[in-house]
Amino acid sequence: MTAALEQAWFVAAMVKATTDMWEKGWDERNGGNVSLRLLPEDLEGFGDLPAKRTVPLSTSMPELAGQAFIVTGTGKYFRNVQLDPETNLGVVRVSLDGQSLDILWGYSDGGGPTSELPAHFRSHISRQIRSNGRDRVVMHCHATNLIALTYMLELSDANITRALWEGSTECLVVFPDGVATMPWITPGTDEIGAETARALARRPLVLWPFHGVFGVGKTLDEAFGLIDTAEKSAEILVKVLSMGGPRQSMTTDNLTDLAARFAVTPCAEAMELAGWRLANA
Repeated sequence: MTAALEQAWFVAAMVKATTDMWEKGWDERNGGNVSLRLLPEDLEGFGDLPAKRTVPLSTSMPELAGQAFIVTGTGKYFRNVQLDPETNLGVVRVSLDGQSLDILWGYSDGGGPTSELPAHFRSHISRQIRSNGRDRVVMHCHATNLIALTYMLELSDANITRALWEGSTECLVVFPDGVATMPWITPGTDEIGAETARALARRPLVLWPFHGVFGVGKTLDEAFGLIDTAEKSAEILVKVLSMGGPRQSMTTDNLTDLAARFAVTPCAEAMELAGWRLANA
């Protein structure tokens, strides 16, 4: 007997992740998108899964040929995913020539995957190379305090990283490679997808200034936890700035001791700074 795909673990996991993100306040209206790469064994037991329909890709993705993903839908509200997963989510597979996308399940109202799909797919390619295939999740959201910091802090990888490390002791341990920054680029374009992929080749977190954040991981929990940890630090920094700025903070020696205790190699550029800086300071 062929199992119903809506009962798959990855559908339930996407429902939980999107619900948690909405409850955090990161995904207002149709803001945010998530994709999870599926392995062949994830789809075993669900039959042949023929394409319900096929849509062209705006840019050829031969690197992802034959790979399957579960992806949030375009224009969909995360608050509604738990109510109707088959309308708000979809399972897709990249064609063998990398030119199109087969929709295998979901988007039952005739919709399609997120408009940020170019950024997701290019990010998956980048992280598969960087992680030797271990990273399977790309998560984008509008984390409030991280966005707020992009209006206040000098936008460089080293400066943003140093600020978040000092904002909460946990951060250096969770993301020792740091946070990447990039210029503001129009969302939903191949250009922002390419720039995001380049940034993710060097860091697991990327800030889109005045917009949001991209995080990656091996699992949905790992990607969510990465963003959640950075957002908690950003919230602390926003409160510190609202109180007039820090009077004391973690030192480079403190960060060095922390890295040694947890056997991580921290981003060298951030460690070389004496502290973090406000924009135009």
